[in-house]
Amino acid sequence: MWQGFTGWHALIILVVILLLFGAPKLPALARSLGQSMKILKSEVRPDDKADGDAASTDAAAKPEEPGSSKTA
Repeated sequence: MWQGFTGWHALIILVVILLLFGAPKLPALARSLGQSMKILKSEVRPDDKADGDAASTDAAAKPEEPGSSKTA
């Protein structure tokens, strides 16, 4: 489908986007996209950190006794 896509095609698509959205609206569009990505990252990041903290607190909460050893 994209075998014939060249630099001229990309330039034409860029011009069409400029005509549709207008030059003044593009910076606001890019800014809102960046804010959306920042919000998405902040929503995903606490879950990863919480999982790591839970694993480390479990290990810290149950210290092994000096004389015992775990065998599988």
